[in-house]
Amino acid sequence: MNIRFKKGLFRDRWFTVGFFLAVFFAALTLFGPALSPFDPWDMSFEPISPPTADHILGVNDGGQDIFSELLYAIRNTVVFGLISGLVALGLGVLIGIVAGWSGGLIDIILMRISDVFLAVPVIMVLILIAALFRPAPLFLALILAGFMWPTISKTIRAQTLSTREAPHIRAAQQMGGSSWYIIHRHLMPEIFPLYLIGFAAKCRMAVFMEASLAFLGLFDPSRKSLGMMISYAIKYYYLDIWWNWLLPPIACLSLLIMTVTFLAISLEKVLDPRLKDTLKESTA
Repeated sequence: MNIRFKKGLFRDRWFTVGFFLAVFFAALTLFGPALSPFDPWDMSFEPISPPTADHILGVNDGGQDIFSELLYAIRNTVVFGLISGLVALGLGVLIGIVAGWSGGLIDIILMRISDVFLAVPVIMVLILIAALFRPAPLFLALILAGFMWPTISKTIRAQTLSTREAPHIRAAQQMGGSSWYIIHRHLMPEIFPLYLIGFAAKCRMAVFMEASLAFLGLFDPSRKSLGMMISYAIKYYYLDIWWNWLLPPIACLSLLIMTVTFLAISLEKVLDPRLKDTLKESTA
């Protein structure tokens, strides 16, 4: 894909918003624990206390500082999404390139396997595994990644089938280039923009799944999560806690999902010629 997508991306206002939001959440993920004024597991404060100068978001029902809890929850949710998204991307790219480049029986087998994974209701599988075995969040992130790769692999396969017929790929084959050399040197760099689209989409799904499982109480209760904070806060909806306890995790979770959504939409607008043509026609 010989397009200067960087220039096109930063002309898109939604990508700009998503980019700066991503930088903001990256900073919170990296430096959140250092910014935390208290130990989020410290239960020595007065439960359900309103915000004060020391506790800017107040104290929850367990006597823990809500702001400190929020910083750790953001980090856990973001890390879960990144791990699951990266593993899904790696599997999808590997399987998609192998299927598209090899063709024949290998292609058929890999694509039928991906169809089977697409047909499985992943949320039900995650709920059952989390409820029965209570595995570590990392294990659940890997299981989720194992169900998210098929859509990436199908996209990569389709682009591989198209790119392998390009003149420079044919020329490299006729000059004796090995399959590994051609894939590594020519094919993978050309389809790199598709990695970004797939990664953004899978991170969004993983963040939502993590929050859903945490909301249902299927993680370790001591693990901080945006979904778990919402679950605990909503039990006290009849108290005046909506703006200092319930709203912050909801806002952070919404902004996280919006961040990756803005990035994914912007990438598709720049990289998909058909979408660009549609946008031009609609604005004409």
